[in-house]
Amino acid sequence: MTTSVPAAPETAAAAAHAAGRRRRIALAVVLTAAFMDLVDATIVNIAIPSIQRDTGATFSAVQWVTAGYALAFALGLITGGRLGDIHGRKKLFLLGMGGFTLASALCGFAAGPGMLVGARVLQGAMAALMVPQVLAIIHVTFPAHERGKVFGMFGAVIGLGAVCGPLIGALLTEGNLFGLEWRPIFLINLPVGIAGILLGRRFLTESSAPRALRVDLIGTALATAGLLMLLYPLTQGRESGWPLWGFVSMAASPLVLAVFVRYERAKARKDGSPLVELPLFRIRTFAAGAGVQLTFGVVSGLFFLIWTLHMQLGLGWGPLHAGLTGVPFSLACSAAAGVSVQRLVPRFGRKVLQAGALIMLSGALVYLWEAGRYGTALESWQLAPAMLLMGGGMGLIVAPITDTVISEVPAEHSGSASGIFNTTGQLGMALGLGLSSVAFFGVVGDTGQPGGAGAGAGAGAADALRASFVDATTHALWWVSGGLVLVFGLLFLLPRRIRAQETAERAEPAAPEGGAGPEQRQPTLVS
Repeated sequence: MTTSVPAAPETAAAAAHAAGRRRRIALAVVLTAAFMDLVDATIVNIAIPSIQRDTGATFSAVQWVTAGYALAFALGLITGGRLGDIHGRKKLFLLGMGGFTLASALCGFAAGPGMLVGARVLQGAMAALMVPQVLAIIHVTFPAHERGKVFGMFGAVIGLGAVCGPLIGALLTEGNLFGLEWRPIFLINLPVGIAGILLGRRFLTESSAPRALRVDLIGTALATAGLLMLLYPLTQGRESGWPLWGFVSMAASPLVLAVFVRYERAKARKDGSPLVELPLFRIRTFAAGAGVQLTFGVVSGLFFLIWTLHMQLGLGWGPLHAGLTGVPFSLACSAAAGVSVQRLVPRFGRKVLQAGALIMLSGALVYLWEAGRYGTALESWQLAPAMLLMGGGMGLIVAPITDTVISEVPAEHSGSASGIFNTTGQLGMALGLGLSSVAFFGVVGDTGQPGGAGAGAGAGAADALRASFVDATTHALWWVSGGLVLVFGLLFLLPRRIRAQETAERAEPAAPEGGAGPEQRQPTLVS
C-alpha cells in the first residue's frame, strides 16, 4: 500500500508522454501524406519534356499525364471522404496510401505512355481516398487546445510542398539517378509510402462518423461520364483531325450533366445524401465563387503546362534551369498568401483578391511581351519580373478565397461547401489542361510530336521548332489573360468583406461531412 501511492503520478506522466508521442508520430504520417500528394501534383510538369522524349508520348498523352491525375482526384474527393466516414478514416487512409504507393511504382516503371497515363489516373483516385482523411484524423487525434498549432503546421507543410515540388522534380530529373531519367520523381514515393503505411498501422487511431452520408455511386458515374465526354474529345480531337464523333460527344456532355443534376435533386429528396448539395448554388456568393474557382483552375492548369514547355522546349533549358527560374514565383506566392490572410483580407476584403487577379494579369502581359520581344533568346533574369507578379498575384487569391466564398454559407453546410469548392478547382485544372490542345498545341502543330517534321532534323529545323513553341506560348498567354479578366469580373459578385463572426468560426478547419475538408489544396505550382 505504501509503495503504490507515489507511483501513480509517475504512471500518469508516462502514459501522457506515450500518448503525446503517439500523436506526434500520427501527425507526421498524415502530414507526409499531404506533402506527397501536393508534391506529386507539382513535380510532374517539370519532367514532361523528358517523359515525352523517353516514351515517345504524343501531346495528348502528355496532357493526360497531368489532367488524368487532377480529374481522378476531383471526382473521387467527396466520395473518398464519405467512405472514410462510413468504413473508418484510418482504414481508408492506409488503403489510399498503399494504392498511391503502388500507383507511383507503376508510374516509375511504366513501359509506355498508355501505362503511365493509366497509373497517373490510379494515383489521383488513390489520393482521393487518402487526402480527405487527413483533417478528420487530426481532429480525432488532437484535443481542441492543440489543434491551432497543428493546423499551422499543416499549412506550413502545404506551402513547403508548393515551393519544393518543382525543385525536387528538377533535381531528380536532371540528376538522372541510376540512368532512370524522369522515373525517380515517382519512385521516390515508394520508401516514403511504405514507411507511412507501417507507422500509420501502429500509431493512427481509427474513427468514423456517427451519422455518415451515403456514397452516391450513380451520381459519381454520371459526373464522370459527362466530364469525360467533354474532356476526352477536347484533348484527343486535334491529333485525330477533329472528327465528327468528338463534336457529338462534346455536345452531348451538357445533356449528361443535366441528367446528373436531376438525379442529384432526386437523391437529395430520397435519402439526403447527394454527391453535390445543389441548394448551395442558390447562394449567389457561393455560385459566383464556384465560377471563380473553376475559371481560376482553368487558367492555372493552362498556364503551368505552357510555362514548363516554353522553358524547356521553346527556350531549350534543362529541368534544373527551369526549376530554378520558377523559384521567384513560388516564393512570391507563399509570401503573398501569408500576408493576404493575416493582414490584408481582414482590412480590405475582396479587393485583395481583385488586386491579385490584376497583378497576375499584369504578370501574364509582361511575360507575353517578353516572349514576343526576345523570342528564343529570353533569359531567366528577364523572366523574373513576370514570375514575381504572377506568383504574388496568385498568393493573394488562393489563400483567402475559400473563406471569402463560404462566408455566407450557413455554418452547418460549410464542410460540404468546402468539399465542392475544392473539387471545382481540380475540375477547372483538368479542363485547362484539355484546352491546351486548342490554345497551345494547335499552334505548335505536328512538328513537335515524336517523329514529326522537326524530329531529328537539322539546326535550322530545330530553331524553327523552338520558335513554334514560343509562338504557341504567346498565343496561350492571351487565353490566360482573358481568363484572368473573367476572374476579376466574377470577384465583384463575392461579398465585400468576410463577416467577423464567421471568420472566427472557420479559423480552425473542420472535418466536414464527406471528409473533403476545407484545407486549401494549392494549385499545381510547377516550373
